[in-house]
Amino acid sequence: MALNIGRTATAIALVLALGCGTAMAQTASPPSYADTIASMARQDGLLPMFVDQAAGKVLIQLPPPASDGVMTRVIHHTALRTGVGSAVTGLDRAQIGSTNILAFRRIGKRVVAEFENPRYRALAGSIEEQAAARDAFVGSTVWAGDVVATAPDGSVLVDIAGFLTRDAHGIVETLRRAGQGTLRPVADLTLVDPAAARSFPDNLELEARLTFAVEGPGPVLNQIAPDSRLVSFDVRHSFIRLPDAGYQPRRFDPRTGAISTVVTDFSAALDAPMVTRLANRFRLVKTDPTAGRSTVVEPIVFYVDRAAPEPIRTALVEGAQWWAQAFDKAGYIDAYRVEVLPEGVDPLDARYNVINWVNRATRSWSYGQSVVDPRTGEIVKGSVLLGSLRIRQDMLIFEGLVGADQTGTGGPNDPQEVALARIRQLSAHEVGHAIGLLHNFAASTQDRASVMDYPVPQIAIREGGLAFEDAYAVGMGAWDDFAIDWLYADADQATLDAKAEAGAQQLRFVSDGDARVGGDAQAWGSLWDNGADPVAELDHLTQVRRIALDRFGLAALPDGSAVNDLRRRLVPIYLYHRYQVDAVAKLVGGLDYGYPVKGDGRETATPVPAVTQRAALAGLVATLRPEALDLPEPLLGLLAAQQSGDGDPQHDIEVFAGRQGQVFDPGSAVEAAADITLTALFAPQRINRLVDAGRRDPAALGLGETLDAVTSAVFAPATGRLAEPARRVQARTALTLAGLLRGNGLSGTSAAVIDGRLQALSARLKASTAADAVQRAHDRWLGAVLTDRERLDQLLTADRFETPTPPGSPIGAEACWHCE
Repeated sequence: MALNIGRTATAIALVLALGCGTAMAQTASPPSYADTIASMARQDGLLPMFVDQAAGKVLIQLPPPASDGVMTRVIHHTALRTGVGSAVTGLDRAQIGSTNILAFRRIGKRVVAEFENPRYRALAGSIEEQAAARDAFVGSTVWAGDVVATAPDGSVLVDIAGFLTRDAHGIVETLRRAGQGTLRPVADLTLVDPAAARSFPDNLELEARLTFAVEGPGPVLNQIAPDSRLVSFDVRHSFIRLPDAGYQPRRFDPRTGAISTVVTDFSAALDAPMVTRLANRFRLVKTDPTAGRSTVVEPIVFYVDRAAPEPIRTALVEGAQWWAQAFDKAGYIDAYRVEVLPEGVDPLDARYNVINWVNRATRSWSYGQSVVDPRTGEIVKGSVLLGSLRIRQDMLIFEGLVGADQTGTGGPNDPQEVALARIRQLSAHEVGHAIGLLHNFAASTQDRASVMDYPVPQIAIREGGLAFEDAYAVGMGAWDDFAIDWLYADADQATLDAKAEAGAQQLRFVSDGDARVGGDAQAWGSLWDNGADPVAELDHLTQVRRIALDRFGLAALPDGSAVNDLRRRLVPIYLYHRYQVDAVAKLVGGLDYGYPVKGDGRETATPVPAVTQRAALAGLVATLRPEALDLPEPLLGLLAAQQSGDGDPQHDIEVFAGRQGQVFDPGSAVEAAADITLTALFAPQRINRLVDAGRRDPAALGLGETLDAVTSAVFAPATGRLAEPARRVQARTALTLAGLLRGNGLSGTSAAVIDGRLQALSARLKASTAADAVQRAHDRWLGAVLTDRERLDQLLTADRFETPTPPGSPIGAEACWHCE
């Protein structure tokens, strides 16, 4: 018994001792500020930063909190140091993420990082009004961390690792939407990179390595990643000093082509708009504010990535430098320049506006991005991402048009020289986005008035051949000069309004919202088109296309190339007219309108004249004729050539599909070309406008006339080698119209008109007495299908007769408002 008591007493004493030790540990003072930073390397800049390379730790020092708890505010954005290298995912090297006003706020013993919401505010209101506007709209607290130590002046040290290692760039969601699997962070493989930490007077640059485990990796990750089950990204975080109050915001005007930031001001007067738009632009301050022309305090400088090889690098500098002309005309002397990025400079550093050279597994868009202060619209950094495969695709097209033997000759028809001329345009275009400009897809209809359009080469026909001496414009167009003058020139509001009105009277402007959808009503907004007369240009391009196809063959290949590569090189030549078809189709049921403001005289949209619409319809019908779609016999033999070895994804997705096994199927090419015309012409929105036009003006081109013109031409007799291409187009036409009746886009009247025409066509085809047995069988089969709803639904649902059209525009995002 005594033994048990002794043991119990000992146990109690041990527990008490352990408890006291725990309590002492809990109440022990945290490490002092001096002890915490003693072994760390200090970097002074926007915020003091302390780095411990060995421990892999980065601390930042935040000022003492103000009365509202806020310690500091900065502009924050992410960027990708490393990308996927895929057009499908869009996660490119140097891609910039969203820009936010980031506030660090102390709450008790912790520091939180929150994204504020300056889009909703009450700038001119009382303190109470401002607070009410601020508190009415949700913000985003994105991280919280413990105070590591407190300095004698009340500032605090925080370990920023948790903020940096979260998925701030949205990688998980982006890859999920792209069908590349379900990702989850791997904690042991996600860490801050202290070697990348840099501190400068106006910015901090920090990086983290994020690794994700992938469940069910998609085809892109399986193709590209060394181990598609684990993917790693280096993500940059830039913290930028808030610009001072010296910047003067500029009110957006819809007629000027500026990119805008939308804000809602609840303190606006009752007779003033509450929702306003601010034009995004760099700050330019004249050294002599009273002078019409003056040098500037700080010029806009863009740097070309040293990763771009020569002679491409020089071409990028030359093209981007064109904007200096427009700034000079706007009254700024030496206010804009372009240089090669100095050796050793980090292209992701927020202090530099950079034209980045980006590699991908397949060709894709190039981008112009900006980091914009969301409070004012001031651009604080420009970033351009140029896809490196664009110039190679251009070379492929130009060699297909004039022959690979012209490469390196140095003449005007040298594909390399033409491709370099094209990339100068691309460089200027993307910088245009980065300095604050939208697309202008009407510029190509006004003597190449802007680099902000998507240009196609102007090709002359001379002595039966093609000539490229004036393929691309050089320098700024009239629209570019106008847009920079309005956006950047010193002027009061009345002068700016007058400039915008004058520009709208003289120059067409059509941006993305009225140009990218095939059924758009705007007649003058198209991508990759050319010429003041779209119908005449379509006729010209069909002649260019025919000349190129008639000579297309081994001459289109560089020496040593696999003959099978002709299949890929054929596509852009065979479909060379595809974008001009879209431009001509927009004349049918089209309208001419701008972006007017009340009182500028352009408030009313006007229909395209009926005579122009009928000419456009005739031009489109011509592209469906079998003689326009047939390929010469010798070429078909070359296109049958095969390739051994592993597949090349660039090749595999950019050739015509087929139903003849491994050999080339000319019928599938015919169907793809026909679909381009039929899809553009018979967009549901266009069909509905044609019905309404007939109601409003009996002389207008209507839906019935349009259908009759197409079907009478498509179902005209064809014999010999042209009979099969004709049958392919006939089937595509009938099935396209029938498919429209299954969707929700048509009005009741539109559906009734189409159904009536199909019924009549079906009756005529079922009664076919064509002399050719194959044609007769085809006619009767197609006629029977059109009136057998169950059979038709099965065919359309199963996509049995779908022929995918190879990509024309860069592969990736379909709608790309700040890219080309």
